Order: sequence, then structure tokens, then C-alpha cells
Amino acid sequence: MRKSEIKRNTTETKIELSLNIDGTGKSNCDTGCGFLNHMLTLFAKHGRFDLDVRCKGDVDVDYHHTVEDIGICLGEAFLQAMGDKKGIVRYGDKILPMDETLILCAIDVSGRGGCYMDINIPSKRVGDFDTELCEEFFVAFARKAEITLHIRQLAGLNTHHIIEGMFKCFAQSMRNALKIDEEFADEIPSTKGII
Repeated sequence: MRKSEIKRNTTETKIELSLNIDGTGKSNCDTGCGFLNHMLTLFAKHGRFDLDVRCKGDVDVDYHHTVEDIGICLGEAFLQAMGDKKGIVRYGDKILPMDETLILCAIDVSGRGGCYMDINIPSKRVGDFDTELCEEFFVAFARKAEITLHIRQLAGLNTHHIIEGMFKCFAQSMRNALKIDEEFADEIPSTKGII
């Protein structure tokens, strides 16, 4: 099983996170931010990842450090759980409809972290959550997981649907990229021999 545990303690956040890539979609998320809990729960369910996240952050200031640091930890958890990456498909993509919203996500487990987004979120907030923090999360994740991540909004006007669509689409793209191709289970999908 591809599993990992990450702990991160800074003056801004204290995080404990466990991940099972080959899970069933079970999650327990307590980040101090209800909206982020919901998005991580969606991510786990739609990616079929088992995820447990505990964070005590300086949410009395805002959610920035919490969101970014959880992105960092989750990216590190995936990188650790992937191991040498033998047998993975490597590439994953999805086009996901969420009512009037349409999101495209494409991933390359490239060994080079990069996040490229073309998203227009109409509202600055969902409840007490600053919507600009979505990009902070995905950038932090992509860098630490060492993946190339593209997320593009093809349609959509509803802030909640756009963000929810992004997390669901991202989850399924990650799942597709990390599937084991049984025919090539002992091979690393790169001409370099490493990723």
C-alpha cells in the first residue's frame, strides 16, 4: 500500500496528516476552516484516497497559513507515498461538469513542480474563506508533490461550483495519474529511468 504520514510544526501551523493513495475515499479533516474541510473531504472521496488531516493554525489572523501549509503537507504526503513511482500511469486528466461549471484538469507526475491555472472566481469569499487561497493551495501542492498541474475553467459563474469542481476534477486527475498500469508495473514511466 502507498501510504505516508507528515508532521509540520511552525509558529503559524501545527499539522498532522496521513494519506493512503490506494484507499476507499474515507476522510477525517479538521483544519479549523469549515470550507477547506469540505473541499478536502470532496478531494478524498472523488480520488478514493484515505485522508486524515489535523491542523491548528493562526486562523484568528486569517486562513492563508493554514491553507498553504496543508497544501505543502498534502503534496509532501503524495510525493512520499508514490515512492519510486514504478508502474504509475504518470499522466491524468479530467473534464468535470458541476452544473453550469466546466473544469479541466491535467497532471503530469513529472518530478518538476509547477501549477498553471486559468480560473475566474467571481466572488472574493465563500463564507469566511478567501477564494484567492485556492490558488495558494494548488501551487503549494504541485511544488511539493513535484507534479505539473494545469487547471482551467471552461465555463462557470457560480463561485462554489467553480471551487468544488476544481477539487473534484483535481482528485480524479490525480487518481488517474497514480493508477498502476499492471503491464508496466516494474517500470518507471520515463526515458530517464527516474522521475
